[in-house]
This record gives sequence, C-alpha cells and structure tokens, in this order.
Amino acid sequence: MGEYRRDHHCIYSCDYHIVITTKYRRNIINPGLWAHLERKLLNIPEHYPRIFFKTMNHDKNHVHLLTSIPPQMSVGSVVRLVKTNTSRNLKEQFPFLKQVYWGTDGIWSDGYFVSTAGVTPGIIAHYIEQHGREDEGQTTKLFE
Repeated sequence: MGEYRRDHHCIYSCDYHIVITTKYRRNIINPGLWAHLERKLLNIPEHYPRIFFKTMNHDKNHVHLLTSIPPQMSVGSVVRLVKTNTSRNLKEQFPFLKQVYWGTDGIWSDGYFVSTAGVTPGIIAHYIEQHGREDEGQTTKLFE
C-alpha cells in the first residue's frame, strides 16, 4: 500500500505508472543521456512540488515513471510537463539528437501509456463491506 499525501483540502494516494516513448521508437537512451534525463526529471518537483516521482527507469526507447499526482492535476498535464521540460534541453546537451530528429524540437512520441497503481478494487470493496462493523483502527488493519 502506498503512502498518503496531504493537500490543503484532501488526502490522496494517486499513483500512476506512465510510459513515454521516444519519437519513432528510436533507440536513443544511452547511459549518459539517461543520467542527464534523470536529473531533469528530479528537478521538476522543485518547480511543481505536488508532483512526486517514486521510481523511474528506462529502456533504449522508452521511460517508465511511477508518479504521484495530486487529484487537481491531470495525468496529461504532467506528461506534457515532463516532455516539454526535457525535450529541448536534451537536444541542446546531446548534439546527435539534432541529427536523429532534425526539423523538430521534440524527441518524444505524441502519445503515452498510463495505468493507475495503488489500492486494488478488492481492498476497497472489502473496506466498504466491513465499514462500521468494527471498532476504530479498522482502516489500518485493512491496509496493512
């Protein structure tokens, strides 16, 4: 079970598995580019503190992010932030990308994959069914 995060008027656990692929599925992510990209990704929460990257990894043509996003923000807006805050900078830092992707600022494909992560429907159904039947502390027992 993931940890809960607090905002002004809500407590939430909104974790998403996001996969962003490179444009044309080109194999451009090497160890050096990944190190720089990882630093750029970890820099995003400095400007958007409610976005939290729990873990991240990559393959040669895509990036996996397990991200906590507050309920007030859409997943699409976070993906847009990630793509725009990394694309142009990566092309400036790694000149070979200008040859791979000439004529465009982007290195990321237009789409993305997203899946929710966290509490399963079974746990929620069990909680709702048992709600009010036990004393205080029921919630902690169900989510342990």
